[in-house]
Amino acid sequence: MDFEEGDKVDLIIEQQTPMGYIVLINDEFEGLLYSNEIFSDVEEGMETEGYIKKIREDNKIDVSLRPQGFRAVIDSDVDKVLTKLEEKGFILLTDKSSPESIKFHLQMSKKAFKKAVGNLYRQKLIVISDDRIELVEQ
Repeated sequence: MDFEEGDKVDLIIEQQTPMGYIVLINDEFEGLLYSNEIFSDVEEGMETEGYIKKIREDNKIDVSLRPQGFRAVIDSDVDKVLTKLEEKGFILLTDKSSPESIKFHLQMSKKAFKKAVGNLYRQKLIVISDDRIELVEQ
């Protein structure tokens, strides 16, 4: 097994388990995609790209559908929020929004959303109000 954490791999979703999905990695190795790592629709037999999240001591492999490493993830999330904001100039989500609402609208976790929004706020690209986030007019 020549994988390192963070490597991009091809996945085939095989079977749902109580913890998530068993996946086939690069048509050769078995891995596990945890349910709390899934923010888009997946189904058995589906082919997708993923990333090696962790190789455990027992040589079992945990995978993610998102790139690993803070910078890769935050940049992707910031781009997703920014794209949504550019569509209308605002989104009706805030840090008080439910995790389900954030997942529905942006296909990301509330934690990822809050990090992305914090990043955009520090860059002075957005204004946060009680009921929405607005893009700052340039």
